[in-house]
Amino acid sequence: MKKLILFFSLIIVALGCNAQNETPGSAMPPYKILTTDSNWATPAALKHRRTVLIYFSPDCPHCQHLIMEMREKIKQFGDTQIVLITWSNNYDLRAIKSFVKEFDLKKYPNIVVGTEGYSYIVQKYYKIETTPFVAVYGANGKLSKSFRKTLENVNDLITAVKATKA
Repeated sequence: MKKLILFFSLIIVALGCNAQNETPGSAMPPYKILTTDSNWATPAALKHRRTVLIYFSPDCPHCQHLIMEMREKIKQFGDTQIVLITWSNNYDLRAIKSFVKEFDLKKYPNIVVGTEGYSYIVQKYYKIETTPFVAVYGANGKLSKSFRKTLENVNDLITAVKATKA
């Protein structure tokens, strides 16, 4: 009987731990990404502003659609930092550079694009199974809202950003 109680207690604790990373107020994952200009970026490099973290795949149609919609309404994001993170084979930046070029992302100084390679820190942190995954953080680095499912309308993301403390 004690073993059964212990077993169920451990399951409850484990489920609670899984949910913590997407609980409003939780911290940003401790990522380290290689950017398209071959520099390393971490959360420490972020300025104290709202941040939208997007876990994406360069060949994902939903990700491409999201970025197209965001570009059309980029002014509505204000000075929000946008961090696009993916994974890639041996830090192969070719697909990511093509993505940046295709969507002309270099002209937006508030957008950083990079790969976490095979560390999967962000992917594991959120237990990401599909892309895009979007998380909105306040200037304090605490989670405000996340979107696990594909955003049907970029206005939902803009609303979440504007509702987050600058």
